[in-house]
Amino acid sequence: MAQPAGPRARARFVRETPDVRRQALIDATARCLAEKGIGGTSVRAICARAGVSSGLLTHYFPGVDALILATYVDVGARVSAALDAAIASAGNDPRDRLRACLLANLRPPVLDPGLLATWIAFWSLVTSDPAIAAVHADVYRGTRHQLETLLGEAAPQLSQAQKRIAAISLTALVDGLWLELCLDRSSFTAEEAQAMAESAMMQWLGANDEQVDKSGAL
Repeated sequence: MAQPAGPRARARFVRETPDVRRQALIDATARCLAEKGIGGTSVRAICARAGVSSGLLTHYFPGVDALILATYVDVGARVSAALDAAIASAGNDPRDRLRACLLANLRPPVLDPGLLATWIAFWSLVTSDPAIAAVHADVYRGTRHQLETLLGEAAPQLSQAQKRIAAISLTALVDGLWLELCLDRSSFTAEEAQAMAESAMMQWLGANDEQVDKSGAL
C-alpha cells in the first residue's frame, strides 16, 4: 500500500517566489545579450534560456524593452556591489580604499569578457533609447561620485573641481584598460593594467601646484 507523501516529497512542488522568477528572467536576458546581441534577444530566446513560457515574461515585464532596461539596472548594480565589496575589504586607509576601487575594475568578477559583451549590447541602445540613456548616465554619475568621494578622503588638498577632473580621467583610464583586457589580453596583462591605474592614482594624490595649473588653474 502506498504511503502518504512526506514533507520531503512535497518540497519539490514548492513554487518559486516572484522575485526569484523575475531575477531568472533578468539573468537569462543578460546571457542572451552577451551571446546573441540586441538583435537576437527576443521573447522566445529569453524564455528558452530561462526555461519558462512567454506568458511568464509578460506577467513580470511589459515587453522585451522593459526587461532589457531592468537587466541594465541589475548588471550595473552587480558591478557597483563588487566595487563596494572591494572598498569595504580594504580597511580604513583612504588610499587603500581608493586603490581597491580602481583595481577591482581590473579583476574578476568585473573583469569578464562576458560582461563586456553585455555592456556592448547596452551601449548600442544609449543613443536611441532614452530610458537606457538615463540608466547609463546614472551609472556613470554614481561611479564618478564614488571616486570623487574617495579622492577627497585620500587627498584633502584637492579642490572640488580637481576631484571632478581626477575622477573623470581615472574612470576613462580604467574603462579603457578594462575594455582592452576583455577584448585581447595579448597586449598587456591584468597586473600591468593595475600598475598603470595605481600610477595614475598616485599622480593625482601627489598633485602639486604645477599640476593644478596644468589642469586648468582649478
